Amino acid sequence: MRAYYCDHHAIPLPEGHPFPLGKYAALRQALLSQGVLAAHQLRPAQPAPLPAVLAVHGRAYVTALLEGRLDTAALRRLGFPWSRAFVRRALASAGGTLCATRAALQEGIAGNLAGGTHHAHADFGSGYCALNDLAIAARWALGSGAVERVLILDLDVHQGDGTAALFASEERVFTCSLHGTRNFPARKAASDLDVGLPDGSGDEDYLAALEEALERALERARPELVLYQGGVDPLASDRLGRLALSPEGLARRDEYALSRLRSDGLPVVLTLGGGYSDPIELSVAAHLTTWRIASQLAGRPADPGPSDNARPWRPRTASGTPSAGSSTGAEPTSRPTQRDAR
Repeated sequence: MRAYYCDHHAIPLPEGHPFPLGKYAALRQALLSQGVLAAHQLRPAQPAPLPAVLAVHGRAYVTALLEGRLDTAALRRLGFPWSRAFVRRALASAGGTLCATRAALQEGIAGNLAGGTHHAHADFGSGYCALNDLAIAARWALGSGAVERVLILDLDVHQGDGTAALFASEERVFTCSLHGTRNFPARKAASDLDVGLPDGSGDEDYLAALEEALERALERARPELVLYQGGVDPLASDRLGRLALSPEGLARRDEYALSRLRSDGLPVVLTLGGGYSDPIELSVAAHLTTWRIASQLAGRPADPGPSDNARPWRPRTASGTPSAGSSTGAEPTSRPTQRDAR
């Protein structure tokens, strides 16, 4: 199981900035110190190539981002001050998910110790998200011919509005978001399947909603690849969360979802997503649990594996042909598409 990181790209933030930059390096160190991953499984993320970025984002926005020409309003919406270091990290974060996607297609499961930047739209960044790594990876997987259908399963407490908007007219990508109804963003986009949870929802309500949503998503999406946005901000300790999951409940979320996906032989790409607990060590511990569960599912000890340029792995059915994948307090909604008639 391979994991890609970009925390070596430090970005300057003003004192008191709310973004928990330190959690990324802390998680990488915890993965090593607790033996969840070995050093050979951790690799620095390469920057996403410009053509892959431009397959998702508008050229004018990308140029302004790269050259430091975003205006004050755009930077405020993004949530970060501009710097060359910030650009390097944003490209590496997107590149990490791209690298992890290639690895997952070869080996079954891999991930990025960053990413999940689901608020980035085609022409603007938002909510600490400059480039939408999920969309970049999904677009690459489809364009390369590695897969024909992708499921983006977004379990961050905030709706994946950017991802939903980017794939609103793309029938090969199914977006599913399980999030807090009253949380950011105030104006939601329409995912293929949205499940909104009321403030204060706890473990049992959340897990019941997840089970129903995942089964519906798998049935409708028939994916050959799953991008997993595993934000840990549904925790009760999260200062931006508004839900009330316990660490045990969040672990059950990952155990259920990842086991279900892997039982279907689906390649899974982990991305980190949000986590803003106070203290931040609670978020790091929750992310660590996600990766421990994934590592156990991948099988250990893991070999270094083939190179990043190896031929993609495809899930297979028993016949040897490529696989197509095979009521709570939540409020599920679906985006009507031609898929619904199939």
